[in-house]
Amino acid sequence: MRIEAAVDLFLSHLRVERALSAHTLAAYGSDLAKLARHAEERGCSAVQDADASLVTGWLERLSQQGLSARSAARHLSAARGLFRFLAREGLIARDPTALAARPRLGRRLPRTLGAEELIRIIETPPATTARGLRDRALLSLAYASGLRVSELAHLTLNDLDLDRGVVAAFGKGQKRRLVPIGEIALGHLEAYLQRRQELGRGRAPGGAEGAVVFRSPSGRALSRQAIWKIVKRTARAAGVRGAAHPHQLRHSFATHLLAGGADLRAVQAMLGHVDVSTTEIYTHVTHAHVVDAYRRAHPRA
Repeated sequence: MRIEAAVDLFLSHLRVERALSAHTLAAYGSDLAKLARHAEERGCSAVQDADASLVTGWLERLSQQGLSARSAARHLSAARGLFRFLAREGLIARDPTALAARPRLGRRLPRTLGAEELIRIIETPPATTARGLRDRALLSLAYASGLRVSELAHLTLNDLDLDRGVVAAFGKGQKRRLVPIGEIALGHLEAYLQRRQELGRGRAPGGAEGAVVFRSPSGRALSRQAIWKIVKRTARAAGVRGAAHPHQLRHSFATHLLAGGADLRAVQAMLGHVDVSTTEIYTHVTHAHVVDAYRRAHPRA
């Protein structure tokens, strides 16, 4: 089987069996297309002929092109996923990535926002307009629940249980999880939904997106890019330094919970992380804050 055909088969598997998003599939496709081009240049057109030297040469080439260690690790992860899938399907006899060393990564701590900054951001949109109420509800929910931007964009009214104070999020692989919502975020959501109902915007054109929670004035669901712009614009208006983005609200959600004594496993469940090691990075953030406070305050630090 040609490598290009194998990549198409793998992407189809990810789309159908694992229900990965179009954004994730595009990233896999882009990374594996580079591998296919490299293999073709090396005279290797069939997946059965791929070996460890092909993978090692590909990683070296990516490094020579200036790709960061983090990006190279992502490319290797995509290749491993491809070849492991082919091995399971009996299309290759061995996995050529089995012995490939993962590029060493520096531990990059996520940048978080302080509680005062977040309050300013959430309270900046005016509570006197429909758009302001929408943005308040969006920002407040993002910080209160730690939802990913894609989860916020696809959130529907059926995913909200305002009586119980929980939101159902569908994360990567369409895995469902329940996340509690605080009273302040609930109040902002109720105010926004009440105004929307008063304006008669319960249904979007065509009815297909009528249940989407966060929508534009035209009634269409807000895109991921639109949510990014709302966060960036509002943070700038609130006087927050640096470029803010939706994922910072998610980072802040996790960091503030752990700093307040929340259980690591509980935070993992709320974030929708499969591996607890992904959540553990936030313990490093809170530890960094403790060390910084110690160095600033202790007379013998």
